Amino acid sequence: MSERQAAEVFPPGVFIKEEIDARGWTQNDLADITGKSVRLISEVILGKRALTPDTAQALADALGTSAQFWMNMESTYQLSKLKTDAAPVARRAKLYSFFPVKEMFKRGWIESTESLDVLEARFAAFCGMSSLDSPPRFESYAARRTTYSEIGQSPLLTAWLYRAKQLARGVTTAKFSTRSFDAAISQLKVLMTNPEDIRQVPRVLAEAGIRLVLIEPFPGMKLDGVCFWLDAESPVIAMTLRFDRIDNFWFVLMHELRHVANKDGQNGRAIIDENLGSDGQESGVKPPFEVKADQEAADAIIPAETFKDFILRVAPLYSEQRIVDFAARIGVHPGIVVGQLHNQKQVPYSHYRKLITKAREHIVGNALTDGWGYHAPVL
Repeated sequence: MSERQAAEVFPPGVFIKEEIDARGWTQNDLADITGKSVRLISEVILGKRALTPDTAQALADALGTSAQFWMNMESTYQLSKLKTDAAPVARRAKLYSFFPVKEMFKRGWIESTESLDVLEARFAAFCGMSSLDSPPRFESYAARRTTYSEIGQSPLLTAWLYRAKQLARGVTTAKFSTRSFDAAISQLKVLMTNPEDIRQVPRVLAEAGIRLVLIEPFPGMKLDGVCFWLDAESPVIAMTLRFDRIDNFWFVLMHELRHVANKDGQNGRAIIDENLGSDGQESGVKPPFEVKADQEAADAIIPAETFKDFILRVAPLYSEQRIVDFAARIGVHPGIVVGQLHNQKQVPYSHYRKLITKAREHIVGNALTDGWGYHAPVL
């Protein structure tokens, strides 16, 4: 229950003045009666000096009240003054509860200012809101996390998603269609052999009508990829590249592309994916559409029957040479084969890791990138 608040609160001096006027006393008279200086009495009546317990007791004796009566009045008045002064504190606390303020300043997403009004307006505009009367939320969203349970949208995730949407609007693409999507998948498969060819991914996606943006994750985020739509014909894939491995890059990308193909998130619900292919650390039961995206992504990289045949012929006698030869035969980088062997628990995660090369250096800067030394404009 909220406290009742008076429309206007007056200092005790207003009531002291009324009391002495009713008695026909002057301020000098009250000073003589209480033994206080005329200056003190004058400053108390004018509200320039706060009542002390000693003065409150003297007033009580002189006016036939209690010292508590005057101290309560003084406390109420002083608190009423603090309400105005404390408003900026409450407003700043609200901002910090909605956003990772310092991180957003650091990344240049929001320009700092001494004016709280201007600052609130900038944060609201960042989210496309007219005000911050209610907590910002990235439309509605479907969170698919390590435990695959619905949890609240954190300030980190909120800011990251809005930045992804902001950047996506700045990407120019062709018109999206099923035909353009299928053509992109065919072109992407050709790029899986050499890490250097990853730089062509943004172009291939843009020609298919798919926006790709790369945003460095905030510290502590477990986010890998996101699929959302600016409208019914404008899919967006946003990635964090937090696992700098060629196998993880292709799996996360193909996973998000399956969401695009399946129209997941087209109804305005962003699909949030965490811990995709992260050395088997996922737990919990995935929703069916995520299981489907996982299976389709793996199959798009290495056809399931082809990979199953390799396992049946080689397991458990895997070797670096056999992995390299198999990768060359099917047209993918050996690190991608190792990644799938890891995820299917065919070999320990510590094995063949030297075959897994980095991917980030080949993609950042070639897509619209915010992070890792690249600073996209705040649109």
